[in-house]
Amino acid sequence: MGVGIAMIFKGILIGLIFGLPVGAVGAMTVQRTWEHGIKAGLLTGMGSSAADCIYAGIGAFGLTVVSDFLLKYQMVIHLAGGMMILLMGLGLLLRKAETAQIPEVPGMFKMFLSAFAVGITNPAAILTFLFAFSWFGIAGDNTKAGGWPVVLGVFVGTYIWWGGLTAVVALTRKKKRADRFQKMNRIFGVVLSLFGILVFIRAIPI
Repeated sequence: MGVGIAMIFKGILIGLIFGLPVGAVGAMTVQRTWEHGIKAGLLTGMGSSAADCIYAGIGAFGLTVVSDFLLKYQMVIHLAGGMMILLMGLGLLLRKAETAQIPEVPGMFKMFLSAFAVGITNPAAILTFLFAFSWFGIAGDNTKAGGWPVVLGVFVGTYIWWGGLTAVVALTRKKKRADRFQKMNRIFGVVLSLFGILVFIRAIPI
């Protein structure tokens, strides 16, 4: 029991240190919280944390076959992720003004799944977690008893960041106005489009 609790705390620390809410999912979380409320932001952050857990689990359980495959095809996976991010950005940029006045709230599963899809298209995250596990003295061949507490801790640690970001945006959220919807959607559309292009540039070897 004591070892399991220690592993959970190590996982939480790893999530807090390496799970900063930056990048495309960070922009998605802020945009959805601002437009649809705190629930939408929390679901988006949960999707990203779930993706982190997948890669943390691969590292924690020493699943080298899976990690080798993902790293081998990471360029294709990155390109797919960049395309998704770019399409999201363009969707916000091209959204009509009348649509922006009364935004349609996406389904809960859709918000979770889209963030998960963006997060899972970063196989290099495996290397980040392997480095973190090595730093904290966590072996990469854990049994179920040792691996799951770490993965759970990573989820909690990363989700603390997403919860905090969502809460801050929700607290600073001003009264909704139609013109502000259109302006903010364009800003977030540009940000996401730039992230998508950046992913393309990083994925293609020069």
